[in-house]
Amino acid sequence: MQSSHPDFVAPDEAVERRVNSLLVQLTLSEKIQLLGGQPKRGATFPINRLGIPEFKMSDGPMGVHWWCSHATAYPALFLAAASFDRSLWQGLGVALGRDCRARGVHMLLAPGVNLYRSPLCGRNFEYAGEDPYLSAQVAVGFIQGVQSQGVTATVKHFACNFQEYGRHNISSDLDERTLCEMYLPAFESAVKEAGVGAVMTAYNLINGVHCSEDPWLLNDVLKSCWGFQGIVMSDWVSVYSDRAAANAGLDLEMPTAQWLNEEHLLPLIAQGAVLEPTIDDKVRRLLRLAACFGWFDRDQLDSSISHDDPESKEAALDIARGGIVLLKNERKLLPLSASKLGRVAVLGPYAHPAVFSGGGSAYTTPHSSVSVLAGLSILLGDKVEVLHSSGPEPNPQRLVFGNSDFQSPLGKGLVGEYFNNPEISGTPVVTRLDEYLNFTWGPSVPVPEITVENFSARWHGTLTATADGQHLFYSRSHDSVYRVLLDGKSIIDTFAGERNGLHTAEVRLVKGQTYTIEVIWRKTRYWGGMQLGYECIENRGKEIAECVALARSVDVTVLCVGFDNVSEGEGFDRPFAMDPQLEELVLRVSEVQPNTIIVLTAGGNVDMRRWLSSVPALLFVGYPGQEGGVAIAEVLLGKICPSGKLPATFEKQLEDRSSYESYHDDDHDQRVALSDGIFTGYRHADAYAIEPQFCFGFGLSYTEFSYENLELDRSRINVGDSITVRFDIVNLGQFTGSEVAQLYVRDNESSVPRPVQELKGFTKVRLFPGERQQVEIALGPRAFAFYDPTEHGFRVEPGVFELLIGASSRDIRLRGSIEIR
Repeated sequence: MQSSHPDFVAPDEAVERRVNSLLVQLTLSEKIQLLGGQPKRGATFPINRLGIPEFKMSDGPMGVHWWCSHATAYPALFLAAASFDRSLWQGLGVALGRDCRARGVHMLLAPGVNLYRSPLCGRNFEYAGEDPYLSAQVAVGFIQGVQSQGVTATVKHFACNFQEYGRHNISSDLDERTLCEMYLPAFESAVKEAGVGAVMTAYNLINGVHCSEDPWLLNDVLKSCWGFQGIVMSDWVSVYSDRAAANAGLDLEMPTAQWLNEEHLLPLIAQGAVLEPTIDDKVRRLLRLAACFGWFDRDQLDSSISHDDPESKEAALDIARGGIVLLKNERKLLPLSASKLGRVAVLGPYAHPAVFSGGGSAYTTPHSSVSVLAGLSILLGDKVEVLHSSGPEPNPQRLVFGNSDFQSPLGKGLVGEYFNNPEISGTPVVTRLDEYLNFTWGPSVPVPEITVENFSARWHGTLTATADGQHLFYSRSHDSVYRVLLDGKSIIDTFAGERNGLHTAEVRLVKGQTYTIEVIWRKTRYWGGMQLGYECIENRGKEIAECVALARSVDVTVLCVGFDNVSEGEGFDRPFAMDPQLEELVLRVSEVQPNTIIVLTAGGNVDMRRWLSSVPALLFVGYPGQEGGVAIAEVLLGKICPSGKLPATFEKQLEDRSSYESYHDDDHDQRVALSDGIFTGYRHADAYAIEPQFCFGFGLSYTEFSYENLELDRSRINVGDSITVRFDIVNLGQFTGSEVAQLYVRDNESSVPRPVQELKGFTKVRLFPGERQQVEIALGPRAFAFYDPTEHGFRVEPGVFELLIGASSRDIRLRGSIEIR
């Protein structure tokens, strides 16, 4: 563990003596109590008689919550990674650490560093992209910043959690080289370089073993090989047994101990199946964490820091400024000149109010937020007329779940039958009228008569169509399986498919005709709920027409589309393409307004095939946090020169990604073989000569940079040596701007398959027009190594390595070589 906080004490003999003096005073019952969290608290149990306080935790990567109603909402980590700026990552950590201290929080449950394997993953926005080196660098800066404030970071989700569908049940099956070379480096750097205090296990299995129960992953790799001295905690409700989890190296079960409790552990300890020294080690790690970070000796609450901290707000704005990526700029439409504008239309559902975050545990409610409309209105002032129309509702299910008309013998609504078992069998414990099917119970139960965790329900009734034509049925649940039947025919069925997220079915109904409706529902895990609704979709288009009319009447249109916290978030995966209505909006608006700028909100790549060629300018803003509207307006108007670079390859079609045939559990055996191995992301595109829509590391600027005068401090080195690479970057344009120079390494000859090139270094430099600056990048031995499973470690083979330096993975400006002997 490491920290620059003045109260931090490195884990040494004095710390161990203090920890052991507390440990010997604890009863076995108290020790076991420290292995799980307090119910509905997000904190460990206190042991007041020994002066051990509760240790508070909080999500997450985009802002501190649970212990407050509002907090600063920062840009998502994917956008922060796009900045390629180590100072911003550390600044983000510092700001989050201060926010924790303002609320008395000891452990921040971030950062997430799972690799971006597919644009479909609902939590991509929380992660740092597709490259293990970049993810590691983001993690190190973030963790160092958080822990400098006397708060421990928690790196997650360990490991290979790259999808949200079936995340409790799916096994990621992969070989040792792929695991250690691609999916573990960010975690390794978090432990070895940043000294992270906590690691959170993932929901999924690896090679058939749940991560929270994997002794090789937790004991052998994390604790023994990497020397991790902190605590290993479970993700919320991701422990699946007692003995396996206890012996595998899991130290803390969250949010409460369903398995690591006295009921389960005392018999195992009596039998010798779990040893008391194993329990002691878990408790010792928690006490060590508290002793090192000074939690025993000071109040974690720092009341001098405001909940609405101006420093945090400024940090959120700086990260958004640095991460926004300009992907397309035909005719140099951007930056806009305010003096040449008369009327501007700011259109689309994400123009206002602000869309700053994806959904799930990362979502943070801010004190205030700035939308794109507000940001542009502020900067343009009274000199330019700013018009606005929201366009179509991007999530129409929100309007129908609590507004759909059903009928039943009991009255308006559906008859709900609730069963105190998971099989919908026997006599229901409660039968009642539910006017709408719009329930999000979470871990609670709908009626007190339900006494089991996994219960079931059935709803039935009728609906009468009020219009002829196509109707769209929407349904959503969480940690449940269900089937929707219309006139006895199944129209939505998740029993054999993806369970969470939005599901739809399009059905033609006849006006005045009555149809039976039935829903069969079964809760399968911690959360519960069921939502169902429908609408006639024959008369859509009015909102699009309003946007088109405005677009036709102005000089420039800024059109804000993509995804939001409803359509992209934790617990479910999203589609590749935006809602069809949003695609239609882009096509219709760009048809009448040649100066259309797309502001794209999303956690990663989006299918652009229908509309990209029709728009001259495209700005990828990820999820830009509460100050995103300010940063976006500044970029659009040239107050800030865009400098973000994509942290993931944006492919043209899903088929172009390596995960296309190794992502979904198509054969329903709950196992996914990562057959792409180490060739993911740009490594796959390079190996198979696939032209991406936008390559890894790509991002346009308002100025131009040249790369010159490559120098290596040595042309030959020995295995195990390091080298330093130097070169000049020159700003040739008229704007002050920042450039991200990327260094890729290529092994010209290897005994094993290796990628065409791999990112192993980068630097970001800010230059005035005409300014030249020499920069340097150091490469250690690991930059040239691959993982050898026969030796269970990384090694470097002698030979010639090329050093490729450029503005992106497909825009190489300088080339050199180094011989390793």
